[in-house]
Amino acid sequence: MASLEPLLDKDGVRLTVDEAIATVTLTNPAKRNAQSPALWRALIEAGRLVPGTVRVVVLRAEGKSFSAGLNRQMFTPEGIEGEPSFIDLARLDDAGLDATIADFQEAFTWWRRSDIVTVAAVQGHAVGAGFQLALACDLRVVADDVQFAMLETSLGLVPDLTGTHPLVSLVGYGRALEICLTGRFVQAEEAERIGLANLAVPVEQLDDAVRDLTAALVSAPRDAVIETKALLRGARGRSYDAQRAAERAAQARRLRDLAGVGE
Repeated sequence: MASLEPLLDKDGVRLTVDEAIATVTLTNPAKRNAQSPALWRALIEAGRLVPGTVRVVVLRAEGKSFSAGLNRQMFTPEGIEGEPSFIDLARLDDAGLDATIADFQEAFTWWRRSDIVTVAAVQGHAVGAGFQLALACDLRVVADDVQFAMLETSLGLVPDLTGTHPLVSLVGYGRALEICLTGRFVQAEEAERIGLANLAVPVEQLDDAVRDLTAALVSAPRDAVIETKALLRGARGRSYDAQRAAERAAQARRLRDLAGVGE
């Protein structure tokens, strides 16, 4: 992808746009792209800055690791300067703690929007918050050195950055439970086999594979892509008959639009 002037470049996050494709890059390889509230705020800002002309957003990371998870300084008594520490969070009342976690989660929610397709290009470690960020995207292309792990339960916590819903949807309850409770690493071959990864490739081919996928994704008419994503995204929450009705309604909109008789 061409080198373009970033729309955002702060707190370990860079956003660039090349016509219909935006790229969000984690840019702190020295810290293995460890995550913090500042990084989450930057991710939220990146989502707001993605132009309406963008159809595909690629999430990638510099260095050997996609993201090694939370900045462990958050778990120390002093925490990260200017941010609430683990102790500070624990002392909030129920409403305050719920609102704070909800704010953190916003960095992980916008990737599911129907008007874009999101693709995570994942290499090396994608642990905890890093795993959940990859799960936030619609599709995942992984390098053959990838290592997914959900270590929150091993640390006495739970995965709370929106990762549990997509994980269960992708691999099923039993396997999701086993992955979370053991904290074990899921590597490339297994990730592709169980549905965590759409494609696994040698690490040196990761960029090319993502480029080929994004080119294919933008080749279909945009409105049909939006309708199809919304249909599939909502399918698990609908009955069979409700999904049939949703298909009919979506197709009616597409037919009228193509015939030029829509609203």
